[in-house]
Amino acid sequence: MKTTLVIMAAGIGSRFGGGIKQLAAVGPNGEIIMDYSIHDAIEAGFEKIVFIIRHDIEAAFRQAIGDRIEGICASLGVEIAYAFQELDALPEGVSLPKGRTKPWGTGQAVLACKDILDGPFAVINADDYYGKQAFVLLHDFLQNYDPAAPGALSMAGFVLKNTLSDNGAVTRGICRMNAEGFLTGVDETSGIEKTADGAAVAGKPVDADSLVSMNMWGLTPGFVAMLEQGFVEFFAGIAGKELKAEYLLPIFIDELLKAGKVSVKVLPTHDRWFGVTYQEDKAVVIESFAKLIEAGVYRKDLFSDLKQ
Repeated sequence: MKTTLVIMAAGIGSRFGGGIKQLAAVGPNGEIIMDYSIHDAIEAGFEKIVFIIRHDIEAAFRQAIGDRIEGICASLGVEIAYAFQELDALPEGVSLPKGRTKPWGTGQAVLACKDILDGPFAVINADDYYGKQAFVLLHDFLQNYDPAAPGALSMAGFVLKNTLSDNGAVTRGICRMNAEGFLTGVDETSGIEKTADGAAVAGKPVDADSLVSMNMWGLTPGFVAMLEQGFVEFFAGIAGKELKAEYLLPIFIDELLKAGKVSVKVLPTHDRWFGVTYQEDKAVVIESFAKLIEAGVYRKDLFSDLKQ
C-alpha cells in the first residue's frame, strides 16, 4: 500500500519572535527539522511527501528545503507535491468574512491537499521532531488500510515527559484510552511545566508518563470526505466568531470519536519529541540533533544512508 506523508508548513509561527520558524536551521549543514522528518519517513517506507504551505512563503520555502528535497527524493524514487492553504478556499456558498487575515486551521490545511491524496496518509507539523519510531508505527498501520473501514484512524502517542520545554509552559492533549489502546478522549491541558519530579500545572503534579497527542495522525481517504463535510458544518456554528475561529484537526477528530464515526488507535512511541515553539528552544534543538548525530542515530550527511 502506497503511503504519503503530509507536512503542515503553513503556520505563521507567532511565538517564535518573527521569521518563519519552520525554516530555522538546526543541523550541522543547515538542515531544518523537516529534513529529519522526511529522512525518517522515507526510511520507514513512505513513498510520497506533500508540503502544505502558503503562497507568500513559497519562495523562502523552496530556497530553504523544497528544491533541495525534490532532488534528494527524485534520486530515491519518492514523489514530492505541494498544496497551498488559501484563506479564501471555503465551502460553496461561504464568503470570506471581512477582516479575516489568518488561515482557518489544520483541518483546512489538510483539505488543501485533498486532490493529490490517493491513499492512506500521515500528517505532521513541520516544526516538530517526532523521532524514528513514530514514523515506522504509522507507516505499518497505514499499510493495513482497508477501504471498507474509512474511519479506522491512528495517532502517535508521545510520553508527556518527553515533550516538555525548558523554556516555558506548554499545552498538551493528554490521551484517554480503553484497554485495547484505542483513544476515548483527549484532555486539552494548558500551562504544563517541566519540574524536577516530572510535570505540573500551577504547582499540581501531572502524570509525566501519560501519553499525549502531538498532532501526528494516520488518516484515510474516507476521512478527508468527512473533513470536507465537517468544514461546511464548522461555518454553520461560528456566528460572531468569524475573525478568529479555527477548524482544527484534533477537535474535529474528537467530535467524530464522540459520535462513534471513527476509531483512533494510539501507537505509543518512547522517542523524545522536540520543537521550536519559543526562540530559546532553537539552541536546545540544535544541541539535541548534535547529540543524535554523535550517537549514530543520523549521519552528518543526513540522507547518505538511504538507498533506492
